[in-house]
Order: sequence, then C-alpha cells, then structure tokens
Amino acid sequence: MKEEYVILVDEQDNAIGEMEKQAAHEENKKHRAFSVFLLDEQGRMLLQKRAAGKYHSPNLWTNACCGHPRPDETTIDAAKRRTFEELGIQVEIEELFTLSYSEQLENGLWENEYDHVFVGKYTDPIERFNPDEVRAIKYVAAYELLDDLKLHPEQYTFWFKKIMPKLLPYLEKVD
Repeated sequence: MKEEYVILVDEQDNAIGEMEKQAAHEENKKHRAFSVFLLDEQGRMLLQKRAAGKYHSPNLWTNACCGHPRPDETTIDAAKRRTFEELGIQVEIEELFTLSYSEQLENGLWENEYDHVFVGKYTDPIERFNPDEVRAIKYVAAYELLDDLKLHPEQYTFWFKKIMPKLLPYLEKVD
C-alpha cells in the first residue's frame, strides 16, 4: 500500500504541516478532509456503503465520496480525483461549507478533521465503482434518509450524521 500524506491544519484550516494519513488518524492530528454529496435529477442523494476492507468505518453508509487532499493539491481537485477513483465518474461540484470535528472511532483511530463539504448533481448511471472502496451504492430521497438515520444511526458513518443537519438547508434550495 502506497503511503498517503494529509495536510495538518489548525482550527482555522491553515496548513501547518503534513503527516502520513494512518499516523494522523492514530495520533489524533487535525487534518484537512472533504465530503462530496451528489444528487440525481429527482434530488435524491447518492449514498455509498463503504467496502468491508476499509481501515475504519467499514460496511457503513455514507455520502458519495470522502477523502483527504494531498499536500500538493487543492481540496476541490482532491474531491474530484477521489470521486473518480471511488465511483468512476467525473463530476462538477461546488463547496458549500466547512466544519470541524473530532471523534474517536470504534477501532481507536480518530477522525479529527476540518471537512470541506461539496455538492453536485450527477444524473448518469454509475456503471463501475471501485470494489476496494465501495461495497454498494443507492439513491435515497431526503425524507427516507432522515427517517432511516433516526431508526438506524449505527448503519451510517459518524461524519455523515454530523454533516446532514448542516446540509439540509442547502438541499432544500437545490433545483
């Protein structure tokens, strides 16, 4: 497995260094991240179920794509790169907001991230996703998703549950 580096940041998202990704998650170091949310023509949200082999949060439902920019790339370029690597699609996205969180996961790793949240529309079929990253995909209407989040919160990633309340006002404005 190739070493990946993340951008370490302060509480205002100013870059303060870089660190190997796994080490940043083990040592609870705040780093830059992104979360991509994609909607289809009916306004349904594309969800992915993380692959069983993921080093954290395996087999949980989450937004279309998540990841970390490399030290030499912009956050939006990283979000587009990872969306292609995970889902095999090219997308146009825009940044909506950022949020910062820190949470210890079930395996002792930390998600201590300054997360840039992007949204876009994608209306074509997704024919080939990367099975090393994604176990399954589905489109879900917002009202069904909110109900399921209440009934089965354990089936979703922690960051997805953190982002959704802040994302809802934006989804209502999407045509």
